[in-house]
Amino acid sequence: MSFLRRKGGLVRLVCLICLAATAAWAAEEGASGRSVYQRNVAGEAVAAGSKPALDGQPERIVAAMLAELGRADSISARVRQRTRVGDRVLVGTGRYLQQGRGADQRFRFETVTTADDATFELLELSDGLSFWRFQRNSDDPPRLERVDISRVRAKLEESGPLPAGVVSPHLGGLQRSLALLRQWFQFHAAEAATLEGLPVWRVEGKWAPTLLAALLPAEADAAKTPEGILPQQLPEGMPWSVELVIGSRQLFPFRVEWQAVLGDRPVAATSTPEPYSVLEIYDVRLNEPVDSAAFVYRPSEQGLVDVTETFLKQTSPLRP
Repeated sequence: MSFLRRKGGLVRLVCLICLAATAAWAAEEGASGRSVYQRNVAGEAVAAGSKPALDGQPERIVAAMLAELGRADSISARVRQRTRVGDRVLVGTGRYLQQGRGADQRFRFETVTTADDATFELLELSDGLSFWRFQRNSDDPPRLERVDISRVRAKLEESGPLPAGVVSPHLGGLQRSLALLRQWFQFHAAEAATLEGLPVWRVEGKWAPTLLAALLPAEADAAKTPEGILPQQLPEGMPWSVELVIGSRQLFPFRVEWQAVLGDRPVAATSTPEPYSVLEIYDVRLNEPVDSAAFVYRPSEQGLVDVTETFLKQTSPLRP
């Protein structure tokens, strides 16, 4: 059984944070005559050549990106993704909306992912009072969960004030997925580059040794050595590294790519990591009006499960 199938938390993250661009997507961009990335809040192309502000400091770049997401007045974006899991290919599309600051911040993240004849639906929504998660996996009964945001905020504030007063990175959506990346990975390299003419940072991260040791107790000693566990030694489906592509002007994450050594174990010692999961966030609109109706959610009480108590047990401060 692959690592992805055994580690539910990573399955969620990979399903939210992954993409491999296809020829159809490239054709879509080419037909429009301009990049889907190079659009500012007015919808016009952003000029390339801006000077990066955080020269060669990967951890600071990622931390600044997360801070900017939390401070944005609003975000509207589309997402598309493609992931290989064993002999299956998962293809997904969706959107992300965010509005407000501090305690008034709300968000909506929804995706539909298909693999062969199976369909996976996910909705994560914060209306400011409750955090909702709806999941429907093909023919399985749908699952609807609710979390009381005020109780999550109260628990977090026991450890000190929340950065910008925002609780979203502890709940779900885009901020939560990216915050988990920073929890799990240490970012050690940053390179100035361009993405279809847009100035960006390419920031690479690898597993934090202590977390990797906890995930793979049989390899705990090797994980703590300078060489660490080699990519060929990781279980099938477990990523070796992650690369974030972050706009150097907006500090917005446009692309996330995972690499791993693919195939059934054991693999040849000469096997090298390759991309297997990528997320693209595009048609981004920052600080433009967003319809507040998108954050209104009034589901039926039937099947609703309040998971606040369980959620609180799993809630802890993020690393600074």
